[in-house]
Amino acid sequence: MKKALFINGNRNGYEPDQCGRTLTVGELIALLSDFDEYRPVYLRNDNGYTYGSIREQDFNTVEDLGEEDEEE
Repeated sequence: MKKALFINGNRNGYEPDQCGRTLTVGELIALLSDFDEYRPVYLRNDNGYTYGSIREQDFNTVEDLGEEDEEE
């Protein structure tokens, strides 16, 4: 297997408000900048029982989903 970067998937709640603090886009970019830009990234779920890919079309905003963003 190529040297990959795994992001552990957490199940903190049934809606974003229940999840507690999460990284901002800027914080995530800063963390990812420490890795080789060609290293593959996977989501790691259930202590490595299942894995998931991340693709460009997997990114959604609150507007894309038609949900209210209460912070604005």
